[in-house]
Amino acid sequence: MTAELVRGQNHPLDQARLEIRVSAATPVVAAATLVDDAGRAHGPASVAHPGAPALPGLEVPRQAAGAHRLAVDLDAMPDAVHRVNVLLALPAGTGGPVRFGAVAAPFVAVTGLDGTEIATFTLTGLDAESAVIALELYRRQGAWKVRAVGQGYAGGLAELFADQGMTDARRLADGIDEAVARGLTRSVQAPRRTDDAASHRTDDTTPRRTDDAASHRTAAAPSAAGTGAVPPEPATAPFPPHTSGAAAPVGEPASVGEPASVGEPSPASARPTQPTQPPHPTPSSPPASGGPVDYTHPGRRHTAPPPPAPSAPAPPPGQPAQPVAGDATGWTLDERLYNQVWGMFEDFARTAAAYRSAVDFADSRQEKELDAVLSDPRSRIGGQGDAARAEARARYEALVEQARQAFGRDVSQLVAEADVVEPALPPAYARWDSPVWHGYRVPMEMPMALRLGDLALPESERLRIPMLVRLPLERGLWIDSGRVAAEAGLFTDAHERRRLAMEAAVAHAARLLAVHPVGEFSVHVIDPAGSAAQALAPLTDTGVLAGPPGVGAAGVADVLGRLTQRVDLVQMAVRGGAADSLPPGFDTAQQLLLVNDFPHGFDDRAVTQLRYLADEGPSVGVHLMMVADREDAAGYGPLLDPLWRALLRLTPVPDDHLADPWVGHAWTYLPALVPPGSQVLRQVLTQVATERSKYA
Repeated sequence: MTAELVRGQNHPLDQARLEIRVSAATPVVAAATLVDDAGRAHGPASVAHPGAPALPGLEVPRQAAGAHRLAVDLDAMPDAVHRVNVLLALPAGTGGPVRFGAVAAPFVAVTGLDGTEIATFTLTGLDAESAVIALELYRRQGAWKVRAVGQGYAGGLAELFADQGMTDARRLADGIDEAVARGLTRSVQAPRRTDDAASHRTDDTTPRRTDDAASHRTAAAPSAAGTGAVPPEPATAPFPPHTSGAAAPVGEPASVGEPASVGEPSPASARPTQPTQPPHPTPSSPPASGGPVDYTHPGRRHTAPPPPAPSAPAPPPGQPAQPVAGDATGWTLDERLYNQVWGMFEDFARTAAAYRSAVDFADSRQEKELDAVLSDPRSRIGGQGDAARAEARARYEALVEQARQAFGRDVSQLVAEADVVEPALPPAYARWDSPVWHGYRVPMEMPMALRLGDLALPESERLRIPMLVRLPLERGLWIDSGRVAAEAGLFTDAHERRRLAMEAAVAHAARLLAVHPVGEFSVHVIDPAGSAAQALAPLTDTGVLAGPPGVGAAGVADVLGRLTQRVDLVQMAVRGGAADSLPPGFDTAQQLLLVNDFPHGFDDRAVTQLRYLADEGPSVGVHLMMVADREDAAGYGPLLDPLWRALLRLTPVPDDHLADPWVGHAWTYLPALVPPGSQVLRQVLTQVATERSKYA
């Protein structure tokens, strides 16, 4: 039976390996401190936080999120640790709430590895506090208990750490804020969810295990995104129904210790069934005389998207179902494919987390067994010691092999699903070498998302997940033309790196033009030195640019001035409630500014305008794509740090700099480049230009 705690109440813990689940209405930072019997933390080394997420017996998420899972192994806690304080804090400098009183009360649950709740606590009564000690796990007479604390600090983490006896509390708090900011910059943006989608979340509270994530994947993506049609929340929501307004579960670490059941089968294609609902409500009959008027629009969607229709016969017992493209919820095939890709992304992340956790557990258990052998002088040498070491090694290899088999089984199912899904992807989601481009036609409406490349993990190079981001873009793009670690000396010439970066940028810009209807997307180019003329040839030769590239200081000032004025006009019209009063002939299309070789040719005014466009442009349809080497702008110092953080960094060569929003793995990004010698880019842009001429 679950104990619902109030402040100060405690409850015994009969399990050593636990999960602490956090659900909040806004992204929060989850951390923990290991303190002694006097309640004092001994420096930064006793704090687990996004910048240093793992301590003995404890692991916390690496990013700020609305939902977290902290993994705890009480048996692995050092003897000097008497309390484990679980902390929540609002991230600073992200534009979000600055006090807990402005958001719904966070909810914390202590559960077993099987998801069974042991104790819960809702942190009510918070007001000006921006950091809080939510729970405390403490030793008492050799046993562990949990206490609901709810002690808040208006001074944030710095005040909290100072209260626990740390002398460098402010520096540690600033370091955590910086780690959170870096995590937000590196993270692939998870699909967003609107209130409409949240209202259709199911009440199935079956917990998701990290070692069996694939078997619990629902047909929907982890959450919904953006404007337009959105998918519902996954049917296996890991939090109680009363937290259904919280964000999707992100930032969950792999469990500390042995996974619950590494060897259990986890068919990635298992899908929960949902009742089919009509896509549109049935128009109501005319009201009777004197009755209430029904103002419901007969064509407006008021129901959750329908589940995928069964398109294949049920598999024999014990065998996974055959993968099917579009096997996810959604109103359209594009939406179902988008949700399916994100489901595969989450499955792969959690499957890899379970495998890594199992290997880590096998390592730690072998070390403990070997330490036990070496600590006994009688078994340290001789045949008894050799036999004990051989047994420890055999148990280690058996555990690792069991984990490897489970991981290989899950990955094989995901690879089979990817082989089916990839050929079915529409142009916006497809690779440049896909046959779908041979039958390309200019679309009539904007797609849900855009492919920027692929993502892969070192555990399985054969599985690549399409990196899809929602449209319209919420962040600008930065194509890094500097040296990256993954190059391994392949490109020593700076000019070669810049050429590759510009070719990648042109491919992204061409895809954006190709997936938007005629007249709904325009591209502007700034090339101060004219050094990118060859890379820009597909855009300039086909005539799809809004104007000639801006060259020299005068060209830079002209393009930036026009786009800055556009942002100002649209913002004034929207804020004044007069969006229909824009000047006659005003171009309402989405705008993309492609900047090459920043900061060459930019004076201080131009730099300020560029920062303004990066911050304010996306909300009014002006987007930024920048090709730059950060070292070239080092002279500006920290002035440009907000600009770099505001942009999603991509590279023209494979590089492991992106993180997923669930576990925080470092994923290798593989750019979406046009195959060498292919004419597909020019053919697509020529067709775009031809369609434009028909409407000119």
